[in-house]
Amino acid sequence: MLEGLPPNNAAFVMRLRCDEAQARALADLVVETFDPAETAAAAFEEQASTASWAATPWVVEVYFSHALDEDNVRELAAVVVGAELAQQISFGRVSQKDWVASALEGLSAVRAGRFLVHGSHDRASVKVNDIGLEIEAALAFGTGHHGTTRGCLLFLEDILKRRRPQNILDVGCGTGVLALAAARALRVNVAAGDIDAEAVKATRGNALLNGAGPWLKPVRARGAAHPALRRLEGYDLIFANILAKPLRMLAPSLAQLAAPNADVVLSGMLLRDVPGVASAWAAQGFAIARRRAIDGWATLLLRRGGA
Repeated sequence: MLEGLPPNNAAFVMRLRCDEAQARALADLVVETFDPAETAAAAFEEQASTASWAATPWVVEVYFSHALDEDNVRELAAVVVGAELAQQISFGRVSQKDWVASALEGLSAVRAGRFLVHGSHDRASVKVNDIGLEIEAALAFGTGHHGTTRGCLLFLEDILKRRRPQNILDVGCGTGVLALAAARALRVNVAAGDIDAEAVKATRGNALLNGAGPWLKPVRARGAAHPALRRLEGYDLIFANILAKPLRMLAPSLAQLAAPNADVVLSGMLLRDVPGVASAWAAQGFAIARRRAIDGWATLLLRRGGA
């Protein structure tokens, strides 16, 4: 998993070897605690040849744009990994150009139905009937390894089994993996936007890399507040994989963009955030049709009317 909106000037890193559950829990805790615009966390399984102790082959790395109070970070980490293991956290510096590659080095391809999210080193993993989504290291959220992205891709797979949406919107597109998946599967134009310029750049680059440039032209926008994202006929599929607070705040404006039969896929929230997000959307006439929980993160499929 890679979580958080990676800082453009990331220069500091903390690293810890631990088991999988601890690595995922620590990565989630750090991203929840620190400013997501200045922090990114990666949890991944270390290669067997480099793991120094076989019982704990996972690594968590957290990248920061500022120097840390190491004692405070260890105290925070002790909440999920214990005080003894927290003392083994190492701190260092990393060059800006190398930090993303370092975070992604141990990540393998991730499958969600027909969709396979992979890096250039895993191109051979794409099978004949797969829809391969090659996502390279970039300063934006979304490698496909995080539970929120996987949850959205699995709902897209479910939706495609019963219908073929024609008007699609991806709010907070990150690296563009969701918009790219829809464009590749349906070969239709997909509207996409993100508040961060690096995310827009990453989405545009990944669209070209995957041969989806004609269908995907992302714009910089707060929510859907951009002329290119307005569509009179409404969207019949909307993705918003962001955070719980903006999911609540954007409910009125996004609901106005949804066609009467729209599927709305929301993610980026912890399980405890579901009631608040569901309430905000219920006020707009939407109810939860289905939900998924992956690695402690929730993904919701909403439709107008009753649950």
